[in-house]
Amino acid sequence: MRHLVTPLACVILAGGANSAVAQPYPSKPVRIIAPFAPGGGIDFIARVAAQKMTETLGQQVIVDNRPGAGGTVGTEIGVRAPPDGYTFVMVATTYSISPSLYKVAFDPVHDITPVIQLSQGPLLLVTHPSLPAVNVQQLIALGKAKPQQLIYASGGTGGVIHLSSELFADMAGIKMVHVPYKGLGPALTDLIAGQVQLLFGSITATLPQTKNGRLRALAVTTPKRTTAAPEIPTVAESGLKDYAVTQWHGLIAPKGLPKPILERINGDLNKIVQSKDMQEKLAGDGVTAAGGTPEQFAALIKNEIGVWQNVVRKAGVKSE
Repeated sequence: MRHLVTPLACVILAGGANSAVAQPYPSKPVRIIAPFAPGGGIDFIARVAAQKMTETLGQQVIVDNRPGAGGTVGTEIGVRAPPDGYTFVMVATTYSISPSLYKVAFDPVHDITPVIQLSQGPLLLVTHPSLPAVNVQQLIALGKAKPQQLIYASGGTGGVIHLSSELFADMAGIKMVHVPYKGLGPALTDLIAGQVQLLFGSITATLPQTKNGRLRALAVTTPKRTTAAPEIPTVAESGLKDYAVTQWHGLIAPKGLPKPILERINGDLNKIVQSKDMQEKLAGDGVTAAGGTPEQFAALIKNEIGVWQNVVRKAGVKSE
């Protein structure tokens, strides 16, 4: 009897194992790591995406905030997780900047599975009204006439606002003085007070201040004008040809994510970002829907890493 039971038990165990493997995806909650503290742009996009994914996947999708080292701490946790479709990471423009500023313990191109770009949006170049420049060409002329006298603010050294300003100065052939703040809020406060003269800031933070006359809007940084303020020209069409900075958000997963899961998540999110409800939520954060294939998102990440690496090198920027 002992010899008969053992083979039967093996068959039962094998059948149970096969059943477990065949379980439909997802069979448990899914996690999106947001590698910054709650309240910021990445956290906002992650929570909006999680809410919509919960509806389409039929499983709870939770946001796990893991801030630290410019987003590299949480991102590393995510890309080191098993590639089983239960851990994703919400990344943004900072993801392509971090490798030039921090010792990243993973390859930002080859150690991930790009899933989809979710959003895109501009920064807005604003100045204090007292500055005698009402457009980009006049601002550049002023910078050339008065080297090291234009003072610009940022939300911190090495951030996209700082590096967008350095890219602008480099392409314009001017020298400006950088004053970093601990966040965009304090930087904007001092700009309104006239303590600094210009700033590249998010649409949501800066546009209301231009409408009430506290600041002057000169241009948006994206290749095309923004629907949020179509009357404001781009930097490129204002005289600085080829200048373009686009803030973006997207979802990545650990390397080796199974193709069926990748196709499922990409397909679901493409539908989600094109929905009217999602577009309205994104517009509230000053960005528009993106979407596309994993291959397109992979190309964007690779290109952006090269762009910001060059800016960091030329400007001699070091992490704080």
